[in-house]
Amino acid sequence: MADDEERTPLLAEQNASTAPPPYSPSGDSAAGSPGTEVCVPPIGPDELPPPYTPTPQGGIPMINCRVCQAMINIEGKQHLHVVKCSVCQEATPIKAPPPGKRYVRCPCNCLLVCRSTAQRIACPRANCRRIINVATPQMVSSIRSPDSRRVACAYCQQIFIFNFGLTVLARCPHCRKVSSVGVNYARKRGIICLVIGLMFLCAGIGVTVGTYEMAHTHGGIYVAWIGAFVAGVLMMIRGFLYLNIRTSAVVLSH
Repeated sequence: MADDEERTPLLAEQNASTAPPPYSPSGDSAAGSPGTEVCVPPIGPDELPPPYTPTPQGGIPMINCRVCQAMINIEGKQHLHVVKCSVCQEATPIKAPPPGKRYVRCPCNCLLVCRSTAQRIACPRANCRRIINVATPQMVSSIRSPDSRRVACAYCQQIFIFNFGLTVLARCPHCRKVSSVGVNYARKRGIICLVIGLMFLCAGIGVTVGTYEMAHTHGGIYVAWIGAFVAGVLMMIRGFLYLNIRTSAVVLSH
């Protein structure tokens, strides 16, 4: 249950018996018997109003009410944490909460301030008296794979995370170019491709010489010739690409 400080209205002129506004955006915001428990998330920094800016007409700083969206003149009130809307009589924060505090808005639109560690608070309005369970945002942490390393791209020098368990050819997410991570892998793969390409070319030459006379009567032999030469050329090209590909460096953690 909230303490006396958390039951105190944010605005001095706001009476605890003030009824919630009848035009609340949610249809059931004013409904509910006293003592009803509700669960609402705290008002995070991203939900606070944007910094106020003077209007071109008169240079008067204005912000939008968080309840009815009416414009609120905050001239001379910049030192306050919250201001009161003259239309709906509800409070709107214009500054971050004090250290160790946070804002919570009841479903009846009453703005409350409570300790940042509070889990349950009570609305001070006589016709509301809800017990509010403040939802605590869950912390999300990313777990890096054991095979992941920080790599500096060989082209743009930008650092990105690369997983060695999948492949050793890395595509930089910044410049979209492919590089090798580790010199030995690219050299070995290039030599293997060159050897396989030479084998295909030699096999194609042998098949061509051995079946030259038969090709006049068996047209399918030409397909074997073409396949062997095309496979050999492609493997040779791939081998040269591996031998000439740039190598990205692994960034060592200190």
